Amino acid sequence: MFDCVYSTRNSLPLYKDSCQNLFTKLNILPLQSQYIFSLLMFVVKNKDQFKTNSDVHSFNTRAHYDLHIPPANFTVFQNRAQYSGIKIYNYLPPTIKQLPIDIYKFKATLKRFLYTNSFYTLEEYYSWK
Repeated sequence: MFDCVYSTRNSLPLYKDSCQNLFTKLNILPLQSQYIFSLLMFVVKNKDQFKTNSDVHSFNTRAHYDLHIPPANFTVFQNRAQYSGIKIYNYLPPTIKQLPIDIYKFKATLKRFLYTNSFYTLEEYYSWK
């Protein structure tokens, strides 16, 4: 976790403290949360370009309506916005995933979710559940 550095009123020595609570309190998205937000907005706006798992197979699974992650053998492909966006989208809570029909409601709900959780890393996002 990153540290926030600030000084006291009298310009005394600097103290270190976690910024996570401060980001949440001030409704500021850390860099990784901004990245997550941008990728998810890209995926939702271009959802017609992606296949769901139900398009690929007819098995009724828990991930039936998640986006299908295409097989990727190369790291270059795995680092593309489309691939990362699909992975991040599939980790969203189901209540948020059901909102993409109304883009404005999805955007507001997603921002509220990211403000309250304030993710510093993608690993934090993937393990938040």
